[in-house]
Amino acid sequence: MDWDKLRIFHAVADAGSLTHAGDKLNLSQSAVSRQIRGLEEQLNTNLFHRHARGLILTEQGELLFDATAAMTKRLDTASARIRDSEEEVFGELRVTTTTGFGTLWLAPRLPKLYEKFPDLKVDLMLEERVLDLPMREADVAIRMKEPSQADLIRKKLMMIKMCLYASPAYLEANGTPQKIEDMSDHRLICQNTDSDQVGAGVTLIQQLMMHDVRSLLTVNNYFGVLQGVLHDLGIGVLPNYLTEDFPDLVQVLPETQSADVPVFLAYPEELRQSKRVSAFKDFVQDEIISYRKRLKDM
Repeated sequence: MDWDKLRIFHAVADAGSLTHAGDKLNLSQSAVSRQIRGLEEQLNTNLFHRHARGLILTEQGELLFDATAAMTKRLDTASARIRDSEEEVFGELRVTTTTGFGTLWLAPRLPKLYEKFPDLKVDLMLEERVLDLPMREADVAIRMKEPSQADLIRKKLMMIKMCLYASPAYLEANGTPQKIEDMSDHRLICQNTDSDQVGAGVTLIQQLMMHDVRSLLTVNNYFGVLQGVLHDLGIGVLPNYLTEDFPDLVQVLPETQSADVPVFLAYPEELRQSKRVSAFKDFVQDEIISYRKRLKDM
């Protein structure tokens, strides 16, 4: 089969649209369409059902897409190994983590990584969805639970808790709760219990909601919760890794906190020898060791 046609077919199947695939490949829609027609003629089968809303794979198209996806994964792995055969740490590294951890802990520390490895290109993908590392949706993941996917190397980085925090200005204006029942007199800022988040956080929020909280602001990530707290809107449920970078936050009801939440770093087995992955892993571990030491000294 023509490798170029297979590459174009994979892009169309992935995008579900000739136009979007053409944009990705820098080809016109008509050029993409000709290649797909040529492949279908070569295989003597239809690969797509054509609908007004886009393209849907036929059964034969699904079989071919599975094959091209596996080929793409193997080519990506080979490309990564070839790039990592050099002594220097350079090239793209795709890192996925949650919006909260990525914006509030990881991103502020990245200048140190770039200072040491200026030719590294980090693609930081922040979302609550767990990306498929074995299928190379990302190279490295930092997640708030142990990964369940097979063929991953994983390292526990630290344990965190969800706690209650407020700004000094909010507490001065509204008073400081002395027991959990006092939360009924305050505005709670938290993630919606239906949003993707760690189970321990949901349990803590549900516990707080049992005390007739009079006012509520829900946000779909911890960055939004933090902004509400910093702007004196109420008492927020936030991870305790924020305390170093936001020292003015006041912990409220310190005995009210979530169970421990493990933070794991994971990457595919085939990237074990990757210099880029090793550099990033060592950087994160060094930062966490320093973070723990500073917390001890506080």
